[in-house]
Amino acid sequence: MSRITVIGSGFGGMGSALRLLAAGHDVTVIEKLDKPGGRAYVFEQDGFKFDAGPTVITAPWLIHELFELFGKSSESYVRIVPVHPFYRIYFSDHTSFEYNNEPGFIEENIRRFNPDDVAGYRAFMEKTRPIFEKGFLELADKPFLTIGSMFKVLPDLVKLGSHRSVYSYVSKFIKDPRLRMVFTFHPLLVGGNPFHTTSIYSMIHYLEKEWGVHYAMGGTGEVIRAFVKLFEEEGGKLMLNTEVESIDVREGRARGVRLRDGSFIESDAVVSNADVAYTYLNMIDRSQRKKYTDGKLQRMRYSMSLFVIYFGTTRQYPDIAHHDIILSHRYRELLEDIFTNKILADDFSLYLHRPTATDPSMAPEGCDAFYALVPVPHNASGINWVEEAPRFKEKIMAFLEKHYLPDLRKHLATERVFTPDDFESRLNSYLGSAFSIEPVLTQSAWFRPHNRSEDVENLYFTGAGTHPGAGLPGVLSSSKIVEKLIGPA
Repeated sequence: MSRITVIGSGFGGMGSALRLLAAGHDVTVIEKLDKPGGRAYVFEQDGFKFDAGPTVITAPWLIHELFELFGKSSESYVRIVPVHPFYRIYFSDHTSFEYNNEPGFIEENIRRFNPDDVAGYRAFMEKTRPIFEKGFLELADKPFLTIGSMFKVLPDLVKLGSHRSVYSYVSKFIKDPRLRMVFTFHPLLVGGNPFHTTSIYSMIHYLEKEWGVHYAMGGTGEVIRAFVKLFEEEGGKLMLNTEVESIDVREGRARGVRLRDGSFIESDAVVSNADVAYTYLNMIDRSQRKKYTDGKLQRMRYSMSLFVIYFGTTRQYPDIAHHDIILSHRYRELLEDIFTNKILADDFSLYLHRPTATDPSMAPEGCDAFYALVPVPHNASGINWVEEAPRFKEKIMAFLEKHYLPDLRKHLATERVFTPDDFESRLNSYLGSAFSIEPVLTQSAWFRPHNRSEDVENLYFTGAGTHPGAGLPGVLSSSKIVEKLIGPA
């Protein structure tokens, strides 16, 4: 039996831990925070419950199969339900669009904006099917460890037009500018700019159509809770309030981890669900890194960060859907300000999450729970969030009160703010990036940090910063790759 230490208890860490435990290994998960989850941490405040991280569950079978590894059913641990509509998207002209995975429903909504785009949407879905089949079904859980593995799929990637951006690809089929936003915002859910991200990520909409958009009753954190319960039942060990100081590397091989309190955990292999750049820069001595040097890591492109306001209200807002995307009048220009210019613009777009639309248990009776999530530049911007956060928060709350949540501030019961500084300090995310390495073509597949370290033997990576990338399907797929690379005990 091999001793394996997993750093971090996010979806990638717990997925890897469960798979390795099922394969017969002795697995210990080490978590810096007081609760499991990492980015999927849960805040509880004044009777309200807030998922701090992912709220959209797609490809739920990736969750179910972790329980099946032990001959158990996920339904005994957590209840996952479909959401309708998947999203409601609001535009600056006060129109809105919503969709689910019923062709008639989505086509009728498209027809309201531009009847000609119905045929374009059908063509978009037909052409996107092979991208989904190649990009997700075939390659998402396959490691790209050699340049040869990349060359093998390169002809297919060229054929599928992966050199195009998501926005460029979608625009071939959809002409209405508002509908182009509807079918291109998805890369933002994994940290990408639709104008830069490879068109492979257009498959996210197809993935939603294939398996739906779901919600875990009690919040996404209930999935983590269920993973931990299963993990501990099966003999796994979870250490909370425990921070890894460094990965011990001798003769080019990971020998274990040294904790902040000075203690040492000897390991036959180490799996890092911590941020990839943070792991290399802060946990592994420079002398042990030949490829992932400080310079290389600093030159890589990182996703945007997020400014998040968690808040609860003493009244309910039944006209607000579960998942709401509220878009600024600027689309391309705003994204350029965030990703390229790295400035905090006067306008913003945001994702408004209202889980109480589906699950009243997230708030006291008669109340609503929300979070407003705004894409902002990561901390290479130099923005002073200590000074800026109060002003920016008030601007967002005033906007929501004026347009979507009447008398919001009069009915506020609780609130909490999470800034890029929190991503950097609390979650050890390099530059406060919310999704780690930006998903552009030159940082995808073989070009992305590998699931097996090229610098340190017996060190493996799972989570958003490695292949295949961010988002629950990507992160859980990375845990499948780690299990295959390490193999049975």
